[in-house]
Amino acid sequence: MRIALFEPDIAGNVGTVLRLGACLGVGVDLIEPMGFPWGDRAFRRAGMDYADMAEVRRHTDWAAFRAATSGRIVLATTHGAVGVWDAAFAADDVLLLGSEGGGVPDDVHAIAGLRVAIPMRAGMRSLNVAVAGAMIAGEMLRQAHSTSRMSGG
Repeated sequence: MRIALFEPDIAGNVGTVLRLGACLGVGVDLIEPMGFPWGDRAFRRAGMDYADMAEVRRHTDWAAFRAATSGRIVLATTHGAVGVWDAAFAADDVLLLGSEGGGVPDDVHAIAGLRVAIPMRAGMRSLNVAVAGAMIAGEMLRQAHSTSRMSGG
């Protein structure tokens, strides 16, 4: 399992996701361009010393990411076809989180093998991308753990 950030805009969110990846043992893919310089102060503050322990792959653009990535793309979207609690995840899935300002373009949306949404109260638009990523990654890992326990892993 991996978490991919599509053209992230906010350094603090990237730092938070890198910290999440380091703590949970989940690799992180950063799809450039990013809306801030690598090593930005907010990025370092959010990631703390955990960011250095994350397994990070940087990709120059979407095409480079696709060429280097296997596994199903699971897109977190406010226009998801499946609620995250009803989705079935696989161990090699890649959770794709869109940019804070614009999500992902239609062609990227169309490539997703699974689109998931976090059910929210009426009138709420969306969660912070790092929070949403943590919630979905947690469910993905829970399912992977349950599957490995059933298969003796």
